[in-house]
Amino acid sequence: MKVEPLSIVSVLESSGADAVTVRTHAPGPGGLLPLTPQMLLTQPSGNLFGLSQNAGMGWSAERLLDPEFLILSTHGGVRAADGTPIALGFHTGHWEVGLLVEKAAQELRSLQAIPFAGACTDPCDGRSQGTDGMLDSLPYRNDAATVLRRLMRSLPTRKGVMGVATCDKGLPAMMMALASSGERPAILVPGGTTLLPENGEDAGKVQTIGARYAQQQITLEYAAEMGCRACASPGGGCQFLGTAATSQVVAEALGMALPHSALAPSGQPIWLDAAARSARALLRMHQTGVGMRDVLTDAAIENAMVLHAAFGGSTNLLLHTPAIAYSAGLRRPTVADWTRINREIPRLVDALPNGPRGFATVQVFLAGGVAEVMLHLRAAGLLDTSVLTVTGQTLDQNLDWWEQSERRRRLKQELREQDGIDADDVIMSPDRARERGLTATVCFPAGNLAPEGSVIKSTAIDASLVDADEVYRHTGPARVFVSEAAAIQALKNGAVGHGDVMVLICGGPMGAGMEEIYQVTSALKQLPFCRHVAVITDARFSGVSTGACLGHVSPEALAGGPVGRVREGDVIEIVVDRRGMTGTVNLVGEGEESFSAEEGARRLALRGPREDLAPHPRLPDDTRLWAALIQASGGVWGGCVYDTERIVARLAAANAMDTNTNGEAGDL
Repeated sequence: MKVEPLSIVSVLESSGADAVTVRTHAPGPGGLLPLTPQMLLTQPSGNLFGLSQNAGMGWSAERLLDPEFLILSTHGGVRAADGTPIALGFHTGHWEVGLLVEKAAQELRSLQAIPFAGACTDPCDGRSQGTDGMLDSLPYRNDAATVLRRLMRSLPTRKGVMGVATCDKGLPAMMMALASSGERPAILVPGGTTLLPENGEDAGKVQTIGARYAQQQITLEYAAEMGCRACASPGGGCQFLGTAATSQVVAEALGMALPHSALAPSGQPIWLDAAARSARALLRMHQTGVGMRDVLTDAAIENAMVLHAAFGGSTNLLLHTPAIAYSAGLRRPTVADWTRINREIPRLVDALPNGPRGFATVQVFLAGGVAEVMLHLRAAGLLDTSVLTVTGQTLDQNLDWWEQSERRRRLKQELREQDGIDADDVIMSPDRARERGLTATVCFPAGNLAPEGSVIKSTAIDASLVDADEVYRHTGPARVFVSEAAAIQALKNGAVGHGDVMVLICGGPMGAGMEEIYQVTSALKQLPFCRHVAVITDARFSGVSTGACLGHVSPEALAGGPVGRVREGDVIEIVVDRRGMTGTVNLVGEGEESFSAEEGARRLALRGPREDLAPHPRLPDDTRLWAALIQASGGVWGGCVYDTERIVARLAAANAMDTNTNGEAGDL
């Protein structure tokens, strides 16, 4: 439909008398504030004025002294009463969470409490793939956590806080904020998942339509149809066990969310019910004196890492879990901790994208979700079930309830009747998982190209490329790219071939805000000729990424890492032992010459950095500042947090040095 150009008159004027009718006074609310002499004498003016504002917004004067609870969400977009869009959100993950906020608020109100609501919306990593938006993705998490914490503290009369969030950055930010609640109660309501299309592709696979079309694997008509259907329901996180779904799993594993609340289908009654029950749990925490510091402990962090391994979760949680621990004032887990847990804990869940069959997240939910996996882990003695949770009970007590619950039986029956799937094929016992060939997920290769480590989702390597001893071995020439755009163009043009090792650098925190390069990894999965191509990068991956892809290579190229000294045609060797969960990534040759890893380290040390190393030309100053601050705070392996004490100490040391050099304080 053709839209006529707007006139200047339509911009400056609107027709109708209402547009110029203005009142200057109103009668104000009726009733009386429930004040006492003691309140007027001792309460700060902010508390008293808060009562005036509450009355002004229409809250009954008789109810103004009820306990106050804050509900924070990542809600985005504007929906009409019937759910149709007036203004779109960034993604389905925050499109419906306002319904959870409303349900929880209604429940709190019915329980003689006063709900407050606020929001800090979040971006979509899927929408920003391959765009400048990705330069802000990971840094956004810290900014959002800061805003959410400031909002929490800005309601000083709060008795507790509920967080409602779904997706890749908003949910970790919300957990970081809630983790700082200390003695006050806090609870998280996961925003759930979207449904699979009845006939179509999931939201992970559909993101490769561009690469597949470029290689003439699909038609324009097919791309258009599948692209339209992929998000089959309007709300919830993607259908695979990516960062959004893994973050929900981790929230429940930490004890921050109610049992069996992660991965619920968005918009459905069972999903809404979790919000109402979470409101009751939050009020009960207040009544019984349970705070977040009672829930988040070192043991809870360990449990979350155990569940991450058992699910085969997104590698992005290697960044977010330490950040949650730091926010709670706990010890941050190290690479050694992740390595130990991934060697000890069997993978028990068959979910997209890991497989082998690859069930959707809503099917994992029906099979029992986090609670069901915990039953198997408890039986194997792999969980600390003495930890306290937001129910006010221990994890052990929660699991006793789940094991005998009618909810558990009925949902498994639903899965069988609707989809013909046996729940035991989705979530397995350790013995059954071993029989089905499920292996541990995350491995941390090191070597002369990654002296501080890297990470690979070893389950995502094509099984046909893994030797009988469960070791993946790949040696090939380096194809070096200093931008994701150049790498994806090479893939679309067929300029990367069998056996190559793509070295994608300048994608770390200093280069591109530690961008997520799902464009590249998804193309490698879907393009047949790329099955034998490996990737090493200082960037990070989407949780749905698959293939022989090593990310988080440290130090990053722009921080002087040896990966920034790789030349075109260098011979790189990658070895990943999927059984022993060990790995190496080394320069082992130049042209026709082969040499040891030790010799490779010596030669790399003699080389200077590549001349084409540079940050992304449009890297925002906000992201540059973020990169500098996290580098001072422990870097990538420290969770990309802002460690205030370390930052302040470094600034003080720099200031003292300037003073000694110049005889006066230097500029900060």
